[in-house]
Amino acid sequence: MTTTVPGIPAARSGSATPGPSLAPPLDAADLLHRLRAGRSSRDESPVTHVERVAARTGRTAPWPEWVPAALREAYGFEPWEHQATAAAYAHSGHNVVIATGTASGKSLAYQMPALSRLLNDPRATVLYLSPTKALAADQLRAVARLDLDGVRPATYDGDTQREEREWIREHSRFVLTNPDMLHHALLPAHAKWAVFLRRLSYVVIDECHTYRGVFGSHVSHVLRRLRRLAAQYGGNPTFVLASATSGDPAGAASRLTGLPVTAVTEDASPRGAVTFALWEPPLVPHEDPDLPPTRRSALSETADLLTDAVVSGTRTLAFVRSRRGAEVVASMTHRSLDEAVPGLGKRVAAYRAGYLREDRRAIERALLSGELLALASTNALELGVDLVGLDAVLICGYPGTRASLWQQAGRAGRAGGEALAVLIARDDPLDTYLVHHPEALFGRPVEATVFDPTNPYVLGPQLCSAASEAPLRPADLDLFGGEPARLAVEALTASGALRKRPSGWYWTHQGRPDVDLRGTGGGPIAVVERSTGRLLGTVDEGSSHVMLHTGAVYLHQGVTYVVDNLDLDDAVALVHPANPDWSTHARDVTDLSVVAIRERVDAGPVSLFVGDVDVTNQVVSYQRRRIATGEIIDTRPLNLPTRQLRTVAVWFTITPDALLKAGVEPPDIPGALHAAEHAAIGLLPLMATCDRWDIGGLSTANHQDTESPTVFVYDGHPGGAGFAERAYATATAWLSATREAIASCTCETGCPSCVQSPKCGNGNNPLDKPKAVHVLDTVLTHLPPRH
Repeated sequence: MTTTVPGIPAARSGSATPGPSLAPPLDAADLLHRLRAGRSSRDESPVTHVERVAARTGRTAPWPEWVPAALREAYGFEPWEHQATAAAYAHSGHNVVIATGTASGKSLAYQMPALSRLLNDPRATVLYLSPTKALAADQLRAVARLDLDGVRPATYDGDTQREEREWIREHSRFVLTNPDMLHHALLPAHAKWAVFLRRLSYVVIDECHTYRGVFGSHVSHVLRRLRRLAAQYGGNPTFVLASATSGDPAGAASRLTGLPVTAVTEDASPRGAVTFALWEPPLVPHEDPDLPPTRRSALSETADLLTDAVVSGTRTLAFVRSRRGAEVVASMTHRSLDEAVPGLGKRVAAYRAGYLREDRRAIERALLSGELLALASTNALELGVDLVGLDAVLICGYPGTRASLWQQAGRAGRAGGEALAVLIARDDPLDTYLVHHPEALFGRPVEATVFDPTNPYVLGPQLCSAASEAPLRPADLDLFGGEPARLAVEALTASGALRKRPSGWYWTHQGRPDVDLRGTGGGPIAVVERSTGRLLGTVDEGSSHVMLHTGAVYLHQGVTYVVDNLDLDDAVALVHPANPDWSTHARDVTDLSVVAIRERVDAGPVSLFVGDVDVTNQVVSYQRRRIATGEIIDTRPLNLPTRQLRTVAVWFTITPDALLKAGVEPPDIPGALHAAEHAAIGLLPLMATCDRWDIGGLSTANHQDTESPTVFVYDGHPGGAGFAERAYATATAWLSATREAIASCTCETGCPSCVQSPKCGNGNNPLDKPKAVHVLDTVLTHLPPRH
């Protein structure tokens, strides 16, 4: 049976590429010239910087003697030096992380020792973990292609049919799954997996740099639970981790697994030259000549560039920050391509989380077969899925970290051929800063992965999960962090969640603990077409208040729907197809109270803090705006429940007298602090492995807990994710970049490039751009340089 996805031609047999014939693809320099030619004026070019990364030749190594001849023959080529080095560490029983560039062949580094063990020991087993189903499916294809006797690889995830699961438990020796399935299905049923765990030789953790924030903290304990249960059955696996280039990969991998880990970071693979352009969309004159021009949206610019690339015969992947954005770019490109070459629009599609399994697989097949020339994707395709033959990557908005930026850019390059990557700046303080400060992107080390296994909102539920699997014994607490784990167990015992017995601590309830690994706030919300009952897809509960509120416009595979009703109790949103000429934008209100101060810096009239806070948030209304002009049609109220969050924040206070001396009068204080808050949130990803959607903020002229003008920036995850602590530690550099981003913007009163925020619950009002600079000058004058 063939699945047909709207906008994608059904899969065909044979190698012929359907659709209109196109010219051979241009090389990177010619393609960039063509893209720029249609958008440059005599006085101004959208390209602010071009970085050229030179090609590199590869260095091979001989096959290690312990690799079976059958495996060498299946590969048919010699490994690169870094692959052989990492494999040798793993073969000798040392936990190892290989942290090299995109398309450097990290898969072979873990496949070599894992598959060798499976071939040499017919009883051994291997567990492979990836953060996404698409990556696991891609790895399954790669291992299955080797056609090795007795390995029997199989994916075990939420899409696996129940009748297949028993066969996998009993017969597969190379099980590919994800942390969610390990937590929800495999570990709770460990007795059924006893033989597999006893014979477990290797645990492979692919794309381990993605385990950051609260998700990373949860996964670190899932892995400790796996180690505990494997040891209970007599297993002692070696851990092999693969990561994109990252800061301190050995430290992050050790924190993730709880084991000493050796890092292999020298990349010996060949690499084609990369032309990397920074692109700022042009200013567009306002219809009213008395109003200043506005900057063209990054989504529109990306859609136009994607259209030009496809017409030029260039296989291209566009990364877009949001699900809605990916749908918008795909739809706009589809229309433009059909206008340029009738029928060509079918060669482009959107790809994002929330699609049904059969839809995702159809898109992946169409891209791999060449039926699709281009995709507009969220970061669901950032990871190591084998996208052979892409010529160019468009990155619509800075993805939050340099690690992600290079990971996405590395998706392009035909078998080591030259590639083009273009970062298209959104109208956002950080993006604007980066395209005018290329030194902040190029020639700098990538960030370290930030997560905190001692987060009490993670540690407590994970200890309960471990106790539900097997009684916790005192010796186990060192595995889960030592003293923080002991304190958590005492609190859980006092609350009745655990019961202490001479043999250990026991879980007291019938069901399993309810643990949300990804911090999405609950189970998925089903999006259902009201008239047919057809399931369109899902949205995580944490995003549903913004994306699926009653009246919201929802895009799915190029089709526009309007939400009739959001039922949070039944976890379903009913929608109907429509084609409105307006978009919807949710508005919220936030309150914050200080719970505890962890550290502080007293600097005269300025103080800097990091500590625990309670944040209360509620989506209270939404605006309808004309798509063509952005004009606000109306604001409609919503009645959604309040959400509460205990998290970690960094904040600074300034005395009113200091503000007055800086020229900030009392009536100016709310707008000045609000503008500084927005810009500070936008620039924090320069310092921490986060993006602005991971963090929130609040500013007030007189906060009830500080009794001073205050700006808060907080982690948007229960218990914190390490971002606020990073902001506190780098406050001077962070706030200096914030100040420069505001001061260097050419607008007069504030714009999305400096102090306006796309997620502001107050509609970006009030904002005072000039006075925000005065606020930050005062803070930076008094803060000690080490902060």
